[in-house]
Amino acid sequence: MSLALTRRRAGLLAVTAAATALTLGAGVAQSAQALPRAATSRGSVACTGANTKVTAQQVSRPINHLLLTVRNTGRKVCYLYGYPAVQVPGAQAVPPVVGESRPQAVVTLKPGQSGYAGVLLSSADGSGGHGETVKSFRVWFQNRALAFTGSSATVHLRKGVYADESLRVTYWETSPSTALTW
Repeated sequence: MSLALTRRRAGLLAVTAAATALTLGAGVAQSAQALPRAATSRGSVACTGANTKVTAQQVSRPINHLLLTVRNTGRKVCYLYGYPAVQVPGAQAVPPVVGESRPQAVVTLKPGQSGYAGVLLSSADGSGGHGETVKSFRVWFQNRALAFTGSSATVHLRKGVYADESLRVTYWETSPSTALTW
């Protein structure tokens, strides 16, 4: 085989490999974007208070935190889009989200699976104002358009927890440890 023919084949192989990589890359990106839409059309939905059970657990570390756990109680896959809106009685606004906690993908819950979010209740140094002990709060869910819609869930706390103006939430996460990182 001549040197020219070998170079030509090598060039064709390189072009073919590059074209394949571009096609696969585009397909992967397209599939990742289309996954929630395609799955939704087959019957999966956004997680809401109607198809989940929400519980809260006060944790020792980090201090002043709650761990929200959402378990899919429905028969279909549901998606935890964005972050929860935790509405404390008497509060006017939805607490802000910790931006650094944003995951790379939407949390997908098969029936029986759980997702998690962390709630910073109050500042560790006591600098948050207008605090009070709360024994319940509402959790609202976001839809695919990241709007808070659908049914909410009410979480009851036996002992109550102290919350102040520094209240923050994380995005939905796939593990408790990740949710409590912030």
